[in-house]
Amino acid sequence: MADFKHLAVVKFRPDVNVGEILQGVQALVSRIDTVKSLEWGEDLEGSEMVRQGFTHVIAVTFRNKEDYDAYVRHPEHVKFSAVFAQALDKVVVLDFQGMSVEQKVKESELPMPS
Repeated sequence: MADFKHLAVVKFRPDVNVGEILQGVQALVSRIDTVKSLEWGEDLEGSEMVRQGFTHVIAVTFRNKEDYDAYVRHPEHVKFSAVFAQALDKVVVLDFQGMSVEQKVKESELPMPS
């Protein structure tokens, strides 16, 4: 079964220390054992028209929906969510079952047998 993903695309308020918030996210997920992995990043390429003010993405991966549900109910998450919400100007959150597609190697790229 594919992993369960929690994705947040955010625009932080201008007065927020983004580094401190992201450190808080990293500390949070390191204390909750149902988290499989965390990825985050800042937009580097999007034009303002396309990104609509959103600047960062945070993706948390879980083995399954049950692990995600445990994360959401965890007291550390509940506490940090209040701090995180106050730091945001706007946010879009998507929770989904990941679907992976393996890239096929083109026949022309296969090594020739010797």
